[in-house]
Amino acid sequence: MYTPWNQTLICHLNSNLLINYCLLLRQNKTPVNFNPYDIDLPITEVIDDVKSHLKNGNTLIVNAPPGAGKSTLLPLALMEQEWLKGQKIIMLEPRRLAARTIAMRMADLIGEKVGKRIGYRIRFDNCVSDNTQLEVVTEGILTRMLQSDNALEGVGLVIFDEFHERSLFADVALALTREAQQVLRSDLRLMIMSATLDMPQLTKLLDSTFVVSQGRQYPVEIIHEGENDMMMLPELTARVVSKAVNEQDGDVLVFLPGEGEIRSCENLLKRKHPDISIHPLYGQLSPNKQYAAIMPHREGKRKIILATAIAETSLTIEGIKVVVDSGFGRTMKFNPNSGLSRLETIDITLDSADQRAGRAGRLGPGVCYRMWSKATHNRLQEHRTPEIEEADLATLVLEMAQWGVDDIEKLTWLTPPPKGHVSQANELLHELEALKNNRITKHGKAIHQLPCHPRLAHMLLMAQEEGMTALACDIAALLEERDPLGKDAGIDLNSRIDALRRYRKGDIKSKPLGRIDKIAEQYRRILSVDEDNSSVDPFETGLLLVFAFPERIAHAKPGNNAQFKMANGSIAAAGHKDDLAHEAWLAIANVNAREGVGKIFLASPLNPQDLAPMVKTIESVSWDTKRGGFKAQSELRIGSIILQSKPLHDYDETLKINAISEAIKKEGGWLLNFDKEVTQWQNRVLSLRQWDKGHNWPDVSTENLLAINKSWLAPYLNDVKKPEDLKRIDLKTVLQHHLDFELQGLLDQLAPERIKVPSGSSVKLMYRAGGEPPVLAVRLQEVFGLTETPAVNNGKMNVLMHLLSPGFKPVQITNDLSSFWQNAYFEVKKELRIRYSKHHWPDNPLESEAVRGVKRKKN
Repeated sequence: MYTPWNQTLICHLNSNLLINYCLLLRQNKTPVNFNPYDIDLPITEVIDDVKSHLKNGNTLIVNAPPGAGKSTLLPLALMEQEWLKGQKIIMLEPRRLAARTIAMRMADLIGEKVGKRIGYRIRFDNCVSDNTQLEVVTEGILTRMLQSDNALEGVGLVIFDEFHERSLFADVALALTREAQQVLRSDLRLMIMSATLDMPQLTKLLDSTFVVSQGRQYPVEIIHEGENDMMMLPELTARVVSKAVNEQDGDVLVFLPGEGEIRSCENLLKRKHPDISIHPLYGQLSPNKQYAAIMPHREGKRKIILATAIAETSLTIEGIKVVVDSGFGRTMKFNPNSGLSRLETIDITLDSADQRAGRAGRLGPGVCYRMWSKATHNRLQEHRTPEIEEADLATLVLEMAQWGVDDIEKLTWLTPPPKGHVSQANELLHELEALKNNRITKHGKAIHQLPCHPRLAHMLLMAQEEGMTALACDIAALLEERDPLGKDAGIDLNSRIDALRRYRKGDIKSKPLGRIDKIAEQYRRILSVDEDNSSVDPFETGLLLVFAFPERIAHAKPGNNAQFKMANGSIAAAGHKDDLAHEAWLAIANVNAREGVGKIFLASPLNPQDLAPMVKTIESVSWDTKRGGFKAQSELRIGSIILQSKPLHDYDETLKINAISEAIKKEGGWLLNFDKEVTQWQNRVLSLRQWDKGHNWPDVSTENLLAINKSWLAPYLNDVKKPEDLKRIDLKTVLQHHLDFELQGLLDQLAPERIKVPSGSSVKLMYRAGGEPPVLAVRLQEVFGLTETPAVNNGKMNVLMHLLSPGFKPVQITNDLSSFWQNAYFEVKKELRIRYSKHHWPDNPLESEAVRGVKRKKN
């Protein structure tokens, strides 16, 4: 029964309104004869094309903007296709909130409760039944399904939704699903859906067709608010939001990088706008509060939603007419040298900016306030960096080993995993005994079965052997979630465990601890152990942390209060007043990857007697740059922590090469001669990596070269004895020879070092790493007679000409030489005649002789 308000709502037939209306009716479900064609959404225009392509082929790419209905109507429209033959559809969503919400939307559209024909699976939560035909899952779930059944029997279609977010698990799932399709299941259909994709690249990679839905985006007015300041982001954002509230109608969606900025901005806005309902929206928020943010206010109040990137695409939020975009996002970046990941605040990309602004144009014309200038906007990177290029790849490498892949590069990767990250992950998994000789072990298979990072899985399994499983479950849950006590509580992890156990006994109340306890409970259920709320032995905690983070065993440095040397060689510090500052040994769980001395966030004391099994005798050939060469010793040590040593006179040459290679990784490029010639060579290759997608140009950035230096530098290290020898290595020649033979020739052809100009001079080009046009800095007199701008990359990329005076000062910058001769030259000539009166400045430069030196003007 529709009230007039409901009738008006349905008449809009907009995906936001229709879907959220369905959510409001969840408690009164009546099965309906659902027909997607009856709903006036843009995606309905391409449903027949999608059906036809999937009937006749097994791979399809669908490009449709947010709000077109692709995430809800397309899967429902395909459920009864004959080629499915009773098989189910699996649809991947990159975020847990989106997976739940979309499943609920589709179930409501067909008048059922979620869990019947439409269900979902996310980590530690699922709602499916034997009758479920369409499952919405997060990406890690599909990977586990593939590992348990390589052929995905019973599945007829896998949909990758919001693929442009390029999450690590989406790339892994696509690689494995594609191989299953090619090797075992040619009848298995794949459909990749996104709002912003590099269509030609993806179409070529998957050898597929694509369908485009244009959508119905209303115009959005863009207002640039000038430059931003991350240090004052909450205050500046609150100011712009208040301006938007006063100038515009409708609800406001605000994008901020993380929870901290959201909470600070929320407090400021609540004081300024007590009559407006203000809602945070981020991944760690409880489901009830997340739904409160995306649903209409019960009393019809105006809303401000303060959200992270979670609100860019997948979620439907009703009533949004105004967007305020801070211009910042957060990403986790992994450093293979330190083995640590760091959460970094970054500028968003152009595609993210467009997605965010588009949120204001779903219901009608909208407004987007961008907290940056137009000039900054023009400098933004076009697409976001795929997570696979920046993430810890331990889970990926273990998945590949479980899958039985010997060579990761042979799989279908839209972006291949960086070799340095893969190498580091391989080393870690061997240390955790998950791999042996690059093959998965029995222990590795047990690690793979647990739904957590391999480090924590190894700790949980080792805890079973030590009789400390309940404690390990608490530790794993605490390390996966945000610190419930905060930095003021010190670095001792045992205080967090104690707080969690007091919460379970009812002594304290805490929502963060409640969330952590639910995760610990899931681990206890998986490992069949009861909870333990007894007092914590800190040495037991320390031992368990050693299992997860063996390279972070830390020994106090003599004479340096609160500083510790870790087994990986790095130095980390606690606060001088911290309770653990004077401990002799620590097991560190959380430390940042700062240069020099890292900061410890979570740790536990260690009993040195527990470390006896980890002490090894090592024949060590180490590189000591400050002391000018090698130090060869037989050492008793834990990682880089030396307990005892004596001189070693005979050693394997491979140890020497390994020592130099590790020193280069750790100390950086200054050990090698990365001069201007080498940098230009790197920039030429990196430019072609951007311009020439048809060839596999390697990543020769300094960071990557250092990470994999052994693979290209090892043959040249045999005669190196001291730092000066490293500086003498001809890096440019070494790197050039490391390129494939074909690429060596193409490099000189497509990105030449020099360009010959009409004067006869061969002028060097200056290349830049980001693929920008190379710069040709040449005196103006040397290009008289040159009609067209020189170009590289087979004529596809014009150079940027810096035209210089006789004194080598820039007088004009142009990438259109023809236009310069016709227009700007005559103004430039006036100035040059005055400053360089002895030189010839012709009226007809195209018919004049180009000269290297001084051509006197005629008297």
